[in-house]
Amino acid sequence: MPDYQVTLPKLGESIVSATVVQWFKKEGDAVHLDEPLLEVSTDKVNSEIPSPVAGILKKKIAQPDQEIQVGELLALMEAHQGESEKSTSVHVDARTQAGPSSNEMQDFYSPALLRIARENNISLDELSKIPATGAGGRLSKRDLELYLDRKTPNRPCPMELSPMELAKPKMETKGDIEHVKMSGMRKAIADNMVRSFYEAPHASLVTEVDVTSIVQRIQHEKEQFLSHHGVKLTVTSFVAHAILKALQEYPYLNSSLEGDTIVVKRFVNLGLAVSVDQGIMVPVIRNMQSLDIPQIAKAMSDLSNRARSGKLQPMEVQEGTITLTNFGISGVMIGIPIIRYPEVAIVGMGAIYKKVVPTDEGGFGVRSVMNISLTFDHRVIDGMYGCGFLNALREQLEARS
Repeated sequence: MPDYQVTLPKLGESIVSATVVQWFKKEGDAVHLDEPLLEVSTDKVNSEIPSPVAGILKKKIAQPDQEIQVGELLALMEAHQGESEKSTSVHVDARTQAGPSSNEMQDFYSPALLRIARENNISLDELSKIPATGAGGRLSKRDLELYLDRKTPNRPCPMELSPMELAKPKMETKGDIEHVKMSGMRKAIADNMVRSFYEAPHASLVTEVDVTSIVQRIQHEKEQFLSHHGVKLTVTSFVAHAILKALQEYPYLNSSLEGDTIVVKRFVNLGLAVSVDQGIMVPVIRNMQSLDIPQIAKAMSDLSNRARSGKLQPMEVQEGTITLTNFGISGVMIGIPIIRYPEVAIVGMGAIYKKVVPTDEGGFGVRSVMNISLTFDHRVIDGMYGCGFLNALREQLEARS
């Protein structure tokens, strides 16, 4: 029987390549259908690549730290036709027929997934009810880990390297010079930033916003908000909601450019820049136009936590329409971020600081202020249009009480 060629599948609409992080199997190992073969990383998220057939891993073509294009060869497999057909049959039975047997369900799930389930006392019946995002509707290891995190938020982490730890760069020291090899994630981020910076003519504007009322509201409501919603009330949530309102007046900021056509989105998928080891990940809050501030706060907390623990799904970092980055958490007051291709705008938040300002009564008062920047694609947005958006954003925030 000829060798089966395992190639890099398409991981997302805008993803054309990935870097191999690690192999889960050695050459000569037996592999079940849909059992994770290797892990790859992009500038968006780390993903496990499942085996498309059952058989023996005959030869690994792609090596760790090697960048592979979509469709290129990853490995050669010696496929077991009978076992592959059996697994496919079990897949159909398990999802479409009533009352699958326990043995059938065990064959349906990969050994690695069943091991995690046993360690956490998850029954086969409970496994069958977990939302599955794997190939062909199968349950992936990440689906199970996400389910366990939500079920038992304080469970101990497994004794293995996280995707972020695996993405740390390799260092080579020679005398007083240190050579640091870029991680796959860092390289992918660099390539995307270069493309965005040189394809889109960037222009930036900055405005100062009085957030005294918001800061006072947070101080007054923070304990009640945390108790009622389970997450912290932050300035970032208010800024995200204000962006949503300002986009109703200035919708071209929520668009992309395709050739000579401006594609304006009537939905808002807000990208949230999150700092992780060796880079930035940007999970997306989808359809934010339907969310209020508590819902936005919950979505931000959930996506940020899972981004830092390496548990985001590929679909959760795709199809953003505008991005928000908060460099103010590091104490920086003003920043000019780079647009995320193919978006046309990114909003940056600076640190909140105290400022003495004159009052209407002729005296002076101390206010809490912050700088907000807007960087936009000057092919799509003119300067005055950008000024209008920033003014609308400022008015939304200063009207909060």
